[in-house]
Amino acid sequence: MKILAVDVGQGTQDILLYDSHKNIENSIKLVLPSPTRIFSSKINKLNKDIFISGETMGGGPINKAIEKHLIKGYRVVMEENAAKTIRDDLKKVKKLGIEIVSERNNDDFTDFAKIDLKDVDLRAIGMALSFFDIKLEFDYLGVAVQDHGYNQMMGDRNFRFLKIREKLNKPIAPEEFFYRGNVPDYFTRMKAVSRTLSKFELFLMDSKFASVCGATKDPQVENLDSYVVIDIGNGHTLAASIENGKIKGIFEHHTGSLTPEKIEIYIKKLADATITHDEIHDDHGHGAWVLEPITKIQKVLVTGPRRELMDKVPLPVYNATPAGDVMMTGPVGLINCIKHHIMK
Repeated sequence: MKILAVDVGQGTQDILLYDSHKNIENSIKLVLPSPTRIFSSKINKLNKDIFISGETMGGGPINKAIEKHLIKGYRVVMEENAAKTIRDDLKKVKKLGIEIVSERNNDDFTDFAKIDLKDVDLRAIGMALSFFDIKLEFDYLGVAVQDHGYNQMMGDRNFRFLKIREKLNKPIAPEEFFYRGNVPDYFTRMKAVSRTLSKFELFLMDSKFASVCGATKDPQVENLDSYVVIDIGNGHTLAASIENGKIKGIFEHHTGSLTPEKIEIYIKKLADATITHDEIHDDHGHGAWVLEPITKIQKVLVTGPRRELMDKVPLPVYNATPAGDVMMTGPVGLINCIKHHIMK
């Protein structure tokens, strides 16, 4: 069995090509710039009007690059799905000065630079591997992206936690946070990935839960009973309290708003189930949801590119390295999710 796992983050896209007949640490691994950084770099280098087609994807650097391009005085025209990369509410996108068209008409934009958005580019991955005489062959495809979801009646932070509460209405294993051909319409970024990769046997996870799942597969910690996993990303941080293999609660915050002191307080409150949604939300984070306390914090499993924030946290910290590589936490989570469900 072969699995291609792609974890699309804000800074990097982490890729692992897994073969069940080989030791996972010998798998083909790639850590590349994230698609949003690749496309933003392309936009920043252009000095002409731009037509942007394709799908909804992670924004961040793309949004900033388009804003700069508009300030320079150039036109930016986007197809509707691509424009949702900026905002799901297209009225707000238009207010930024971006022109939106329902479908592409090549005759109208012959002199424009063309950019086609997508979160996962299998052709590019395949070409990169081909230089090393490796064929991109797989039976299953797993992709992780962060998707806040969209509801025009509710802010994205509150809506994200509404859907987390619906999913985590009882303690469940991290492997249960997945979609297989049944992505709800309100997860617009995951729906876009589904459309891009519709020909494949596809599993989708939120990138934060993929990292939580992957961290639990570190051989040094698989036998722990009661612990906390924290993924400290470039933009967002998510922590989950886990006991007997099941998530009992989570909180999610913006990494830039966190300090070692805050992290220690929030982890302890997460573990004893005293943390509240309003406490995190009012601190400009996403929120929190806890079902019940865990017995104790045997370890705090840490992953993510900003994990140095844990260096000054006086808790039993362990840097999780599933497959021998901290950058592969998300892909390992995807792989174990797929194996868990196809082998049931």
